[in-house]
Amino acid sequence: MAQTMTLDTLIPAKQRIVTVAEMQALERAADAGGHSYAAMMELAGRAVAETILERYGRVSCLVLAGPGNNGGDGLVCARYLHEAGAAVRVYLWKRATEPERDYEGHFARLQALGVPAVHAHADPAFETLRAWLDCSVVVDALLGTGANRPIQGQLADLLDEVRRARSLRLRQPAFRVVAVDCVSGMNCDTGALDPHSLPADLTVTFACAKAGHYLFPAAEAGGELIVADIGIDPALVQGVHTFALDEATIRSWLPARPANSHKGAFGKVMLVVGSEAYPGAAYLAGAAAGRAGAGLVTVASIRTVCSLTAAKLPEPTYVLLPEAPGANGAVIANEASATVHAAIEGYRALVAGCGLGNAPATRQFMANLLQPSLPAAVFDADGLNCLAVHDGWWRNLPARTVLTPHPAEMARLCNLSVGQVLANRWALARQRAAEWGCTVLLKGPYTVVAEPSGWLAVLPVATSALATAGSGDVLAGVIGGLLAQGLDTFAAACVGAWLHGAAGLACAASIGEAGVVASDLLPHLPRLQKRLRDEAAGASSGGDAP
Repeated sequence: MAQTMTLDTLIPAKQRIVTVAEMQALERAADAGGHSYAAMMELAGRAVAETILERYGRVSCLVLAGPGNNGGDGLVCARYLHEAGAAVRVYLWKRATEPERDYEGHFARLQALGVPAVHAHADPAFETLRAWLDCSVVVDALLGTGANRPIQGQLADLLDEVRRARSLRLRQPAFRVVAVDCVSGMNCDTGALDPHSLPADLTVTFACAKAGHYLFPAAEAGGELIVADIGIDPALVQGVHTFALDEATIRSWLPARPANSHKGAFGKVMLVVGSEAYPGAAYLAGAAAGRAGAGLVTVASIRTVCSLTAAKLPEPTYVLLPEAPGANGAVIANEASATVHAAIEGYRALVAGCGLGNAPATRQFMANLLQPSLPAAVFDADGLNCLAVHDGWWRNLPARTVLTPHPAEMARLCNLSVGQVLANRWALARQRAAEWGCTVLLKGPYTVVAEPSGWLAVLPVATSALATAGSGDVLAGVIGGLLAQGLDTFAAACVGAWLHGAAGLACAASIGEAGVVASDLLPHLPRLQKRLRDEAAGASSGGDAP
């Protein structure tokens, strides 16, 4: 199943993620094609107003409007809010309102409607601003996506005043903040956030999300993100190969589960995992592969690991591997690769690395294990660390491979510092996927999945519930279980990442973020798949599915 070949038709424009330069190019192309900037601004402002009315009703609103197109969007929003019956006021910062400089007459139209407005320069002590902040919604339309300079002077004081007023109202219903396109002071390419920025409850952005919406620290400052259509032809977005994962995409990628099936229909996955010091990794990865839906799970490891795992996980079969001494107990011996190669015929997937340790024998075992003829494979954790010590390790990867490093493991694989990895995670994942000819899942908030032809998926999930030992073993097992069911590597990595993240959120919601352990994720994996399949069945039957 080659999902990567159909992504351009599968992924809608509103899921694509663009840089500022890409967004500007899209707008220029739309304008050149007859869809004017004025029309886009009208649709943008209306979309913000409609979102506010839908979420909060005809409430009192204060629109903070800046000097550029973002401020113009805010003025259009104010007009639509007023016409819908909301009480609206407009506070202008450095926005020219003389007739000859009033773009499309937006301010004049507000004046004609009697909407109160004041310029910040006419309110030096912010007395009017403080009075007008007695409202239900503040619309931040001060700075747009192209702004990337530090906030200083009057604007810094203005935003600080709004933040102060909001904090003083914590004991009563505080006003909501809705950001137009982005939070003012957010760098829409890097995710950097100015200290004077006003965190939003909700951001309405236009045509496509911007990279900064998914990069920290800005990612947690924008609140809920809504992507609104402003009439740009979706065909213009086809060249954008970065997108956010959502439920609809994951639902469409879930492997089929026909009733007329047997365990062989859902594939076999072998997990080469564990060591005497880390036996739990074998249990977590093996259980996750089964919970992901694999027809048969086989754990290949040393006797101690197999015995302990089988006592708690009776469903898999087991392959005993020769062992060697390590600094922290027995590990898989280097000659075990021959046993794995002999036993793996007929398997659709291999997972290697979870809990292996990093002893010399294990390093040599991983080098011996690699063969292009192996089935679709997931390499994780110590498997990656063991590979990193061998020059040109990627040349012997199986034809269909998923690597699942966290930043420190990625740093070892790339011979970089962790800081260098964190500074440019998206570009690095995309570059190495192409260089290594495999799918790279780079963990972290937010996890990204890159594949060799240039597509990059972003999983917008961040929860400390997943910051627990063994969580990565569960993820590796899930991906292996999905590969066993026939998904291609990119789809398996994306679906696995989404299920893993959703399981973490479910744990956080049910038992709290602190104290979640990796095994808590396991029962959520089939439940999440069931919900997605039930939703798909309901949609296909018009909602009448039993």
